[in-house]
Amino acid sequence: MIKITFNSVFKYKPLLFAGLFAAIAINSGAQTADTTGLFKSSLFTPVKSFTTGVEGPAVDKDGNVYAVNFDHDGTIGKITPDGKASVFIELPKGSVGNGIRFDSHGNMLIADYTGHNIIKVNMSTKQQNIIAHNDGMSQPNDIAIDNKDRIYASDPNWKAGTGKIWRIDTDGKMKVLDSMATVNGIDVSPDNHTLYVNEKRKIWAYDLSSKGDISNKRLVIEFTDFGMDGLRCDIKGNIYQARFGKGTIAKVSPDGKIIKEISLTGKRPTNVCFGGADGRTMYITLQDQGNLETFRVDDPGREWKMSKKQK
Repeated sequence: MIKITFNSVFKYKPLLFAGLFAAIAINSGAQTADTTGLFKSSLFTPVKSFTTGVEGPAVDKDGNVYAVNFDHDGTIGKITPDGKASVFIELPKGSVGNGIRFDSHGNMLIADYTGHNIIKVNMSTKQQNIIAHNDGMSQPNDIAIDNKDRIYASDPNWKAGTGKIWRIDTDGKMKVLDSMATVNGIDVSPDNHTLYVNEKRKIWAYDLSSKGDISNKRLVIEFTDFGMDGLRCDIKGNIYQARFGKGTIAKVSPDGKIIKEISLTGKRPTNVCFGGADGRTMYITLQDQGNLETFRVDDPGREWKMSKKQK
């Protein structure tokens, strides 16, 4: 048995303090390693691997990334976690996709803006079924999905400068929830109580009821320059907003404060999504480069968390 006395502690205090400082340094280094490299964008797919219509990124439960218009319009591209891209499916002739989401069963949902459809894809068989169609839509643009598999679609009419928000129920029935100017990005909050929609340079929030109806429209934030496109929420309710033309992704708190803006290589980001093994990798589609970029974030995405609960 080693006998330790008060004096022996002081006798060896240089060694004790050295060990203590080393432990602190190691722990500090581990924390630094976890946070360094966040919000630094890099290329994920080669420039011009997609067309200028690249949009609608979404990640499946296995970590594969999907986006529309790989190689040529009318396709859905599949990108493995290491960045290898290929054509996953060809859409029906005349159809072109925009937003992509996954439902609670792992099925892919695609907004077909030229066909005015919502298409469901069985990921195992690649069979495509039109689950909703409405000629009264200008286009289903971006889509979001709540915890009951209801779809919310933005429907901008760019020429007229108008837009609508639609809800598509699981039985395919459609309902106009609101009419406004050109709408674009859309998502549901982590608690499923808020629907976020952007319109020109404004992000709006609506109370979202358990029945999928909206009320209490209020302004979250209004930008003074450049445009906006797709948006997504993280698990804390922060909004990641694509700033089209500025070449940034703005991270905005639920109360409308800009937490940070992440600079990209490209200048025309069209949409964003969360993925990666921990849900903290963001993928961004870029119109001007025809590709995807990626960067790490500090909190997982709401959509990624939902995918972990898929049946």
